[in-house]
Amino acid sequence: MLVAVALFVAQAINFGLLYRERQALRFSQITAPAITRIVDAAERLQSGRATPFERPRSRIRLEAANPINPEWARAAEVEEGIRQAALDSGLRLGRIATGIRDTDPLDPRLRKMSPRRAARITSLGGELVVAVEVPGRGWLVLNAPWPRTERTLVWQLIAQTLILYAFVLLPVLWIGRRVAQPLQTLATAAHAFTPGGPPAPVEERGPGDVRAVIAAYNGLSERVSAMLDEKDRMLGAIGHDLRTPLAALRVRIESVEDDNDRQRMADTIDEMTGMLEDILSLARLGRPSEPPTNVDLAALVDAVVDDFRDLGHEVAFEEAPRTRMHLRPSLMRRAVRNLIENAVKYAGACEVRVVIEPSRVAIEVCDRGPGIPIDKLDAVFDPFTRIETSRNRETGGIGLGLALTRAIVRDAGGRVSLANRAGGGLVARIELPRT
Repeated sequence: MLVAVALFVAQAINFGLLYRERQALRFSQITAPAITRIVDAAERLQSGRATPFERPRSRIRLEAANPINPEWARAAEVEEGIRQAALDSGLRLGRIATGIRDTDPLDPRLRKMSPRRAARITSLGGELVVAVEVPGRGWLVLNAPWPRTERTLVWQLIAQTLILYAFVLLPVLWIGRRVAQPLQTLATAAHAFTPGGPPAPVEERGPGDVRAVIAAYNGLSERVSAMLDEKDRMLGAIGHDLRTPLAALRVRIESVEDDNDRQRMADTIDEMTGMLEDILSLARLGRPSEPPTNVDLAALVDAVVDDFRDLGHEVAFEEAPRTRMHLRPSLMRRAVRNLIENAVKYAGACEVRVVIEPSRVAIEVCDRGPGIPIDKLDAVFDPFTRIETSRNRETGGIGLGLALTRAIVRDAGGRVSLANRAGGGLVARIELPRT
């Protein structure tokens, strides 16, 4: 489109320049000589000298009335030129009229000319008629050829533009399509790339630079998949190697006689086990093994709330209509559980509701705890980040719960946010798009 507009603008500028050039040429070859002849004839007529129209084959003649049809187009520049030249010469003229008419190929005057000259005049397309009133003597009338440059220039512009479009725009469109199609295929493959499974290579086609980009993408996708495979194997080994000594410690602490010491040791082992599970879950989230399915989101949240109620926590849930969503249920339960767990941990109780909107569904977890400073609302989503003033080590956790929640929600195409409530407390909100 830009190339087409640029070509059209260039042609329009070319048309303007050619039109001005034709006007200047017409003035020098037709307008100026016509003005000179008519003024000279009027001056001779008023002074009583021999006038040009008295000579044979003269273009100027003396008539008793104005022969110009009022419906003809005027040549204002010729009228103004005659009027100015008459003032400069001190001539006293009456009315000045001009008219432009189409050339008649059957005009008897053309038969008196040579065929070559008659053909040239006919090709110009028009004839200028000038009539000047000389008081008391009649009307001096001049006929001169008048080129119809506007018509020819318009058709020239159209023809040249079509030729340029055919020889310039069509190849540009072909080249653009040859570049755009492989790039579009590459963009589609990049958007559809998922860490799980072997990468599908993109066909290398198009210009050399585009083929190089596609080849680089194919190599990159293979390296990413290989790195993720290696990471999964490493995480599996780490999880196995750490769970084994933790299980052994769990067995050994049973021999500790002091109940308080044994309970503290058990709590420490449970904390380490939970820490290990959170780290492994966060690391594996890029390649989830659970496929997305259609689930009732309200029922899913209600089930998580019931789990906390069974443990004796004060969690209220507002009933919501059934809402079918396409997501990974286990991971979404984990995300909701993390938010409720944080609210219970720091406020002792919370309220959970599902808000259904036209384009999205929101899960809100509201508490009346200490809240979070405004400048820390985004920072708490970073791994291993804790707000020391209120959410410190004594309440448990290592700062992975919110990071894991955000990763799960982003994987589902949504977003999670925190906001302080009026009157104290916090609102954690998960927003999921409705599809």
